[in-house]
Amino acid sequence: MELRDLERVDLNLLVTLQVLLEERSVSKAAERLFLTQSAMSKALGRLRTLFDDRLFTRTGQGMVPTPRAQAIAELLPALLGQVQHLVQADTFDPLSFQGEFSIVVPEFVGFWALPELMERLSHQAPGARVKTVSHAEHQLDLLAQGELDFAIQVEQQYYPPEFDFITVGFAPPVLIARKDHPLVGKELTWEMIGQYPQVQLFIPDLLEAHFVAQSDSPFIQHESQVTPHFETGHLFTALQLVKRTDYLLPGPPIFIEETDMSHDVVTLSLPGDERLMLKYVLAFHERIKQSLPHQFLKQVLLDTVESYRASRGMPTLEVMRELNDLQR
Repeated sequence: MELRDLERVDLNLLVTLQVLLEERSVSKAAERLFLTQSAMSKALGRLRTLFDDRLFTRTGQGMVPTPRAQAIAELLPALLGQVQHLVQADTFDPLSFQGEFSIVVPEFVGFWALPELMERLSHQAPGARVKTVSHAEHQLDLLAQGELDFAIQVEQQYYPPEFDFITVGFAPPVLIARKDHPLVGKELTWEMIGQYPQVQLFIPDLLEAHFVAQSDSPFIQHESQVTPHFETGHLFTALQLVKRTDYLLPGPPIFIEETDMSHDVVTLSLPGDERLMLKYVLAFHERIKQSLPHQFLKQVLLDTVESYRASRGMPTLEVMRELNDLQR
């Protein structure tokens, strides 16, 4: 049967047929479905037309299904069960869930967040699979197309109405240098900083980032004139280069407290009255709004961030938003 042939199939008729098969009586089936006997007889007539078969014959012992009706009876309960499952409210049991999620997580977040995230999932949802990438261009498009489920990203200048986000980090940029760099311990100026080459981490959709639009920021003004000597998407590589040279690495301070990554490097505060703040958000599309598995994963992601912040004496996300007058 082609899909267009299904237009003439009334789902209520299939429910009626199932009850007729169970009751073998028009009157009993009508009573069970709260229909008049006349309405039930008309429904049976429509079923006979639909299947081009009598479906039932009358005997002294009641209605007896035809071979065609017996064949339908073997398939119909499972079919109706699948339809019921399809239309009923979604249910979700993390322990029995089997499925995959796709997330963009920047490397400097992923190296501390992903191990704890997967540890939590191994206990709460052991059947959940997570696929991550550290950078991807056009992330909002990928979220809308379903190729990504979540993206931890630098806040964009504009989010269409079908997108939402939750702030998960808020910090000023810093310059990262080796611990015995010539600038360590000095009161810096932009001229002094400009004398040293830079390594730059690749940031997806950088031109769309909210902080780039803050043209009154001395940091943005300086960085817009800098041509990096080395650009990479790999944080570990960038840090190894900084440790071996006088290169400076502008970036967020979020990973500098990690001893495994920050050994032999320090942060240099920016000159003057720099007020620029980098905001990191968990972004997602409205298509997952009613998905219980996705809402579950979102909460586990936020719990992971909260755990990280608490372990370092940082305020909770709610307090952070209140302190910085953030709406979300």
